[in-house]
Amino acid sequence: MPPQPPLLPAIEAFLAARSIEMDRIPTARRSLLEPLADHVRDRTGEGRVPRVVFVCTHNSRRSHLAQLWFAASCHRCDIAVETYSGGTEATSFDHRAAAALARAGFELESRTGDPDGALLARMSPGLEPFRCFSKIHDQPPNPTSDFVAVMVCDEADRTCPLLPGAEARLPIRFEDPKQADGTPSESMVYDQRCREIAREMLWIAETARDR
Repeated sequence: MPPQPPLLPAIEAFLAARSIEMDRIPTARRSLLEPLADHVRDRTGEGRVPRVVFVCTHNSRRSHLAQLWFAASCHRCDIAVETYSGGTEATSFDHRAAAALARAGFELESRTGDPDGALLARMSPGLEPFRCFSKIHDQPPNPTSDFVAVMVCDEADRTCPLLPGAEARLPIRFEDPKQADGTPSESMVYDQRCREIAREMLWIAETARDR
C-alpha cells in the first residue's frame, strides 16, 4: 500500500503534545475508553474498517470534536476508520467549537450556499476534508448499520437509549464547553475541551494499535 499522506504540521504537533500527556488520564477513565479501543482492534484484525458515530444532543460541539480528533488520531496511528457525528436533534456546528479546532490546526472552509451550513474541515493536504454540519444521528451520510455509537454527553445517553443498527453503544462523556459561552474564559474552556478530547481519542487509537 502507498504511504498515507501526512497530517497537517499543526495537527501533528498538537497530537504529539497530547501523546506525552497520557498520564493525565486516570485509570477509571481509561476503563471507559478501552471498549472503543478493543472494538477498533477487533474490527481491524478481521480486516474490516471500523465505523464510529459520535453522538451528543445537538451535534454542535463535543460530537464534532470527537469525530475529527478520532479520525486524526487513527490516521496518525495508521489505522483505517470511518468517523461520523450526529445528534438526537439537529442545530448547527457551533462556531466556538470550530474556532477551537482551527486554533489546534484544522483548516476550516465554509462554502457559500451550502444548504446545511456545513464547514469543510481538513486534517491532511492529501485527504478529502470532512463535511461538518449538525444532523440527526441516523441522517445521511451517517451509517444505519454496522457501526458503533459513542455517546459523548449525558443527555444524549439518557434520551437516546436505542440506536438501531449499532453493533455497540459506548458512553464516553465529556463536559459541555457551552457553559463558558459569552464569558471571558470562553476560548480557554473550548481549548481545554479540545485538548482533552484529542488526548483521549489518541489514547484509544494508540491502545488499539499497540495491543
